[in-house]
Amino acid sequence: MIGKVRVGLIFGGRSGEHEVSLMSAASVFKFIDRDRFEVVPIGISKQGKWVLAGDAIRMLQRGVVENDDGVSVALVPEPNRNSLVRVDGAPFEAAGSIDVVFPMLHGTYGEDGTIQGLLDLADIPYVGSGVLASAAGMDKDVMKRLFREKGLPVVKHRVLMRHEFEADPEAVVRSLLESFRPPLFVKPANLGSSVGVTKVKHAADLEEALGKACQYDRKVLVEEGVENAREIECAVLGNDDPVASPPGEIVPSREFYDYTAKYLDPDTQLIVPADLPDAVVKGIQRISIEAFRCIDAAGLARVDFFVERDSNRIWLNEINTLPGFTSVSMYPKMIQATGISYTELVTRLIDLAIERHADRSRRVTTYRP
Repeated sequence: MIGKVRVGLIFGGRSGEHEVSLMSAASVFKFIDRDRFEVVPIGISKQGKWVLAGDAIRMLQRGVVENDDGVSVALVPEPNRNSLVRVDGAPFEAAGSIDVVFPMLHGTYGEDGTIQGLLDLADIPYVGSGVLASAAGMDKDVMKRLFREKGLPVVKHRVLMRHEFEADPEAVVRSLLESFRPPLFVKPANLGSSVGVTKVKHAADLEEALGKACQYDRKVLVEEGVENAREIECAVLGNDDPVASPPGEIVPSREFYDYTAKYLDPDTQLIVPADLPDAVVKGIQRISIEAFRCIDAAGLARVDFFVERDSNRIWLNEINTLPGFTSVSMYPKMIQATGISYTELVTRLIDLAIERHADRSRRVTTYRP
């Protein structure tokens, strides 16, 4: 590419993690290497409207994308266009082309393979995993099925559908309590940042927790709690030859690492590297790379674990294909522990996106027997 690489930084979106997305995007916008990259900020409102941010700093500081924040645009799902157009079809010349996209989106309609599919159709390189890995990494049910098939250590859990719960809440609760004993974690299957998650310590609270999770998704995960566990995370970086960082530890200020503890409470501790025996560190790094490859992830991922305090037994919790990316988030902090700065990490991820796109472009699409 000649001159500066034009990076479409996409943030916001139709998700319960809309505000978190803007926090992550603000850090990328601040620390990206301006000598090499030109940023094209693109916000997506909670209603799904794409706007070209005329005043990106104001929007990112405010923490939400509004429908009237800029010119309404769309990305054409056609190869070799690589440009934004007005929704009425007239070309928006000021935006020009986009060389690569950094989708700093969390949750539904961004981290789940939907925008990745659009970018594949448009044949534009983008940071992170493709459609399959993004979708599998978002759906905790499918993710854990794949992990279990691979032989990775996941805790006992069950999946139920919203229609089952709404048809007979008492029967669902009774059935769950026949198989599980509190503490339990109840989670929407397709969301992150602990949105809609409840730690159930008493059986009487299970029905309320299920109802809360059902507000956010049609599929709910009920998971057995790991008693007296440490919350450990590990960052993975790369494409075909990924590497794992030193693990970090979360010491939440609250009952568990919920939304408030993650983003609002300054008393939560993020310890990098975690104080763990070498054998446990190596086990976590090995499982992290196996989980990354299991779903065919690319670019980056944060892999979350529980480690039992008494036995140091490792339990794989989940993989996040577009993890929180603020300057103080665990993913960049763990990568920084390997000697890579935040700015260097952003550059590396964009390079990995271009590298992966070049590899995909080798695919033959015409067959002549």
